[in-house]
Amino acid sequence: MKEHSKRYTQAKGKVKSGQLYEIEEALKLLKEMPPAKFDQTVDITVRLGIDPKKTDQTVRGAVSLPKGIGKTRKVIVFAAGEEAQVARNAGADEVGADELIKKISEGWTDFDVAIAPPYMMKTVSKLGKTLGPIGKMPSPKNGTVTENIANAVKEFKAGKVEYRADAGGVLHAPVGKLSFTVPDLKQNIEAFLDYLQSNRPSSAKGNFIRKASISATMSPGFMLKLIKLDKAVS
Repeated sequence: MKEHSKRYTQAKGKVKSGQLYEIEEALKLLKEMPPAKFDQTVDITVRLGIDPKKTDQTVRGAVSLPKGIGKTRKVIVFAAGEEAQVARNAGADEVGADELIKKISEGWTDFDVAIAPPYMMKTVSKLGKTLGPIGKMPSPKNGTVTENIANAVKEFKAGKVEYRADAGGVLHAPVGKLSFTVPDLKQNIEAFLDYLQSNRPSSAKGNFIRKASISATMSPGFMLKLIKLDKAVS
């Protein structure tokens, strides 16, 4: 079993087992943790009341957070002709068609988001086994397959957050940097949870957002008290 660092163990001591924290309280405690040598990312982990085996309960999407996430993301676009130029003008880091697909099929995945117009997906689908497992395959569900390439590039470059529930019904997403103010982080977290709740699959029964916690890159997590959401916590 991997042993935690002295720093992590010290931080863990600030977390009371079984306690649910108000968002603002949890954020203040995160900021009191022993500091790291870099600006840590604040992440949210959410356990959902879904059956991931049912296709009509797939939870996947993307949301623009009001305060961004403090990081410029590397965005590529599969496109040719005029649309390729539109993507470049919008700020895409790399644009291409067959040559870009070939580069990725040979192992290159040094980017955060891949975007494509619908007409390209027949060709891009060849990359399903490469990009699918790492969560980078373009999809209409999270806005990365779209006719509006320029808008998508700008939104994802600015930090639009993608999320996807795993086989256990759990999803993870960044909600900002630890250097953000508590009010800004709180606003991002509430916006994310509200958006998630509003996109609940109609076939999901009972509590949808079962549990949620926040943590920083080098810290343990704090379970959140989600009284604001309808049937959020069991």
